[in-house]
Amino acid sequence: MRPSCEQFVPGYGDANADFHVVGDHPGRHGGVDSGVPFTGESGFRLQRALVDGGLLRSVGTEPGMRRTFFSYLHMCLPDGEGDPSESSYGDMERFFDAELRAIAAHVLLPVGERATRYVLENYTARAHKTTVDMETLHAMELRGSGFLVVPIRDPSEWDDSDHEKLVDALQTLRSTDFRREADLGRFLAGDDPYFVR
Repeated sequence: MRPSCEQFVPGYGDANADFHVVGDHPGRHGGVDSGVPFTGESGFRLQRALVDGGLLRSVGTEPGMRRTFFSYLHMCLPDGEGDPSESSYGDMERFFDAELRAIAAHVLLPVGERATRYVLENYTARAHKTTVDMETLHAMELRGSGFLVVPIRDPSEWDDSDHEKLVDALQTLRSTDFRREADLGRFLAGDDPYFVR
């Protein structure tokens, strides 16, 4: 599948990722020059927090991924300044959804208000009871429909505490059973495990 736009930034990272970082579009979070999501100024700020939180090995235009995948809701570079149109987001939804289902990560980390709202509305049952206030939701663990969701405030808006708050949340999350898998093998003949989430 390839979008019909001239310039786009496809997903990047580990195809067997546990963590899927979801941004808005390349005009907002970078990647136009490198072809890799989250490689602009604010993207590098996010990458540094992900290194400190254990999700990346290194920061750069080709970051060292550690069971992590980066992608955008809208992978095409928007025409002109600003955000893509609503119809353009709707058209690009199929690419993002196919990517999300192919990666099948356990934890979704939407970056910024639009990505957080989209993930809450489409991959959780919490949208109607969650106010999308990114200062409040930043680095907070929310249970989704088969996913854990950890919203991230847009790095271009971070204050001094946002980096540490995200790092602490990621380190805590990684020390738990974030996969939320259960072994149903005990109900089957034989000794083989059968994990489901």
